[in-house]
Amino acid sequence: MNPPGETASDRADAIELTIERPAVGGRMIARREGRVVLVAGAIPGERVRAAVEGRRGGAMLARTLDVVRPSPDRRPVDVPASCGGRTLAHVAYPRQLALKSEIVRDAFRRIGRIDLPEAPAVAASPETGYRMRARLHAGDGGVGFLDEGSHRVCGAAGTGVLSAGAERVVAALNERAAELRAGGVRTVELAEDLAGHRCVLHLLVEGPVAAAGVRWEALAEEAGVSGLSVASMAFPGPPVAVRSPFVTDPLAAFLPSPQAEGLALRRHANAFFQANRHLVAGLTAAAAELAAGGEVVDLYAGVGLFAAGIAARGGTRVTAVERDRVSAADLAANGAPLEGDLHVIRAPVETYLKRCGRLSGAAVIVDPPRTGLSREAVTRLARRRPRRIVYVSCDVATQARDLRALRASGYRVGEVRAFDMFPNTPHVETVVALDRA
Repeated sequence: MNPPGETASDRADAIELTIERPAVGGRMIARREGRVVLVAGAIPGERVRAAVEGRRGGAMLARTLDVVRPSPDRRPVDVPASCGGRTLAHVAYPRQLALKSEIVRDAFRRIGRIDLPEAPAVAASPETGYRMRARLHAGDGGVGFLDEGSHRVCGAAGTGVLSAGAERVVAALNERAAELRAGGVRTVELAEDLAGHRCVLHLLVEGPVAAAGVRWEALAEEAGVSGLSVASMAFPGPPVAVRSPFVTDPLAAFLPSPQAEGLALRRHANAFFQANRHLVAGLTAAAAELAAGGEVVDLYAGVGLFAAGIAARGGTRVTAVERDRVSAADLAANGAPLEGDLHVIRAPVETYLKRCGRLSGAAVIVDPPRTGLSREAVTRLARRRPRRIVYVSCDVATQARDLRALRASGYRVGEVRAFDMFPNTPHVETVVALDRA
């Protein structure tokens, strides 16, 4: 009898491998006849039987069929790892943290040419209910996550990453999945507040919003959400709002200070924001601590998570730069009570760096998208010569690439901190301080 998911072809093509170490992206490195094999579903130290799936560059890609010699850190998985990107769910959580620490150190060495004296400790998170942001998709399989590497919808509720309240919202959406699909709804952005008491949605439809035929007010009522907005993927224009499509948290919950008491941080359901409710305050505190000591410039500022908290403390001039229309609107609203301490600029980072003067007295926080800094941004940032750069990243490979370029421009890497913002996935958030050499 074949193991679950194994075919006769798999058996014919199966190879036995000894797993050596982790790789960026969640696969594990093994070798066959001197060639690197990147294996999914394995743990370093294991002996596995794997099916070859293809090639990436000079490496073979394979997936684990069964485990000949298991690791003591292997644990059972009830939900397919491909749903929700949970490619490390089969690994006991303490070992996950150790693997991610190794991945950071290895990426810095191989890609960034940076030898860290020791692998950084990774701050742990509860494994369940941690996400306060999620992108869901409406398809033939209902409303949920996309199965990794495909356009198939899989059930978000079974992954355990959402709060109980968010899972109830997803269940309500699934009850009306056929109506949503018929109305052209393709993507649903879900956002909760820190406590999980309020939830808002932003829906993207293929055609005109008015032609979708969905009763949006009834949908908001039945889904149990406090607000909802709808926008068209094909037709420009402001979103249609049903109730207020924002969630709000006390600013002091992210970066405590006496001055932050009474202030709030709002965000639209479609605005970028850190996803892990348990670690976002620690991440914010790390960025603020490493940027302390003078003027602060927050590039890719989003809704102002770092900038507003730092400005609220007083005594520091903060400039926040954000390009995205939705996030910039939230940033302006969040910065309004801090006028005088927080200056908001809506512009691409490259444009700001082209036009601003020297930043020799400033600490610059950069929190770019997963693709990292553009080549122009790296060049212009180095030319402005800030006293310190605090680089926040969710992709250690692109960060290591950018750190290598910044080192070549006269900066040295100092403290490195890491946070497990997405347990059971291969992602790790890193905060790195660079100073002028």
